[in-house]
Amino acid sequence: MMKRKEFMLGATFGLVLAAGATAGGVIDWPTAEAGPVAGKSGRLTANAGAAGLFAPPQGAPLSFADIFQQVAPAVVQINVESRVSGPSTVRVPGLPFAIPVPEGEEGEEGDGRTARGAGSGFFISRDGYIVTNNHVVADAVEITVVLADERELKAEVVGRDPATDLAVIKVEGADFPFVQFEEQAQPRVGDWVIAVGNPFGLGGTATAGIVSGTGRQNIDPDTNNYVDFLQIDAAINTGNSGGPTFDIYGRVIGVNTAIYSQTGGSVGIGFAIPASVAKSVTEQLIEGGKIERGYVGLTLTTPRATMWESYGLPRTTEGALVTDVTAGAPASQGGVQVGDVITAVNGEPVADSTEATRLVATVRPGSNIRLEINRGGRRVTANVRAGVRPSEEELRSGQAGDADGLQGSPGITAEGAAIEGIGAVSLTPGVRQRFGLSASATGVVIASVERGSPAARLGLRPGMLITHVGGRPISAPGELRTAVEAARTAGRPGVVLFVIEAAGQQRVPVVLEFEAAE
Repeated sequence: MMKRKEFMLGATFGLVLAAGATAGGVIDWPTAEAGPVAGKSGRLTANAGAAGLFAPPQGAPLSFADIFQQVAPAVVQINVESRVSGPSTVRVPGLPFAIPVPEGEEGEEGDGRTARGAGSGFFISRDGYIVTNNHVVADAVEITVVLADERELKAEVVGRDPATDLAVIKVEGADFPFVQFEEQAQPRVGDWVIAVGNPFGLGGTATAGIVSGTGRQNIDPDTNNYVDFLQIDAAINTGNSGGPTFDIYGRVIGVNTAIYSQTGGSVGIGFAIPASVAKSVTEQLIEGGKIERGYVGLTLTTPRATMWESYGLPRTTEGALVTDVTAGAPASQGGVQVGDVITAVNGEPVADSTEATRLVATVRPGSNIRLEINRGGRRVTANVRAGVRPSEEELRSGQAGDADGLQGSPGITAEGAAIEGIGAVSLTPGVRQRFGLSASATGVVIASVERGSPAARLGLRPGMLITHVGGRPISAPGELRTAVEAARTAGRPGVVLFVIEAAGQQRVPVVLEFEAAE
């Protein structure tokens, strides 16, 4: 970008040239010679293509202008004022005292400061319903919508769904221009897309690109269970959140949500919530203001091939491994156990933990769910009555909440010889007291780990709690030894241990691989 100083020097030099020409002077460039440039001279005429028009590559649209003019009136800018908490003072290097931070306008509660932010959204009905991202309006105390004709309208939140990062807001009025979600025509990698929004407050900005990928997961911890994102390379930046992604027919195929960037700006990797997800969620928000998902109280994971083998199952096994069962939750009441492998939900096979979670979530709370389970090679069916899934924040706080803390303590000796490098002890009253374990804790405690052993390479450490081996709970070191020897005798490459980390309560399955016999 040309800076102001350079611009002024250039302008001054231009005036000197103009003055010289006006005075009849001649400027001589000693090293310049008149003649063709790159072998060409005179007026350059571009090849107009077929029928005198610009001919794009095969399959490319002639221009996005008609599409943009058609859909842009439905896209809005969303200005948000939200309540934030933070330090009342800030320290500046070099000053011996702290400077008070000016407080914003006091809210109803009379505390905190306000911050301003902006995002995008779009009308999905003529009576004023607007789709945007949950993170755009989550903490809003005041929302102003700026229309394409620059009118400003106040808006209210109709409903939010943090699990998909979608929200619906509404403005008063009628006969608004609106667009619709496209569910039938699924976008393919390589299809053209147009992103419209308000990056950095620049209203009505359009960028174009292609679908770079589909089914992208693990983009955001809150949305992992419910959204397979579209990846697009149309530039989206700060302020584009909540805006629509269109196909070349002007149909909404996604809601712009996130970017991958190490700088904060677009690097050509953006993510949009697919229309198939957004349409269902927004319709439920408009109808009831919230989303209720089925819940059974299970923590699931998808094992890798080596874990399936160590579990005594084929490497190609599909399903979801149960790593924890919430006490008192529907699954616990239905008899589901840690170590179970869920293979189907209501008769529909599941390939992994994500599919199982989504199928359970689609069930209306209060309905019955039939879980088909592989338990130690036996087929078992558990009938569970679905509850209401807590919010993602509540689920996370539950994992980090009242855990039994495990801290290393000297003076603990393992019973007998090490088991694959693990020295384990029973949960005697003395051990519980030393490690701060409650009376409800079960399993065996790792008291020592042999240096250089498979257990050490796996990262097992003193103070960890082993609760299950394979799908069976254990309560004594002898049971651990028996289960390990049985797996080795069966020719398995290792054994699956369910371990609770020190100072945590989340149970994690790990594969303790066997060393080859000498």
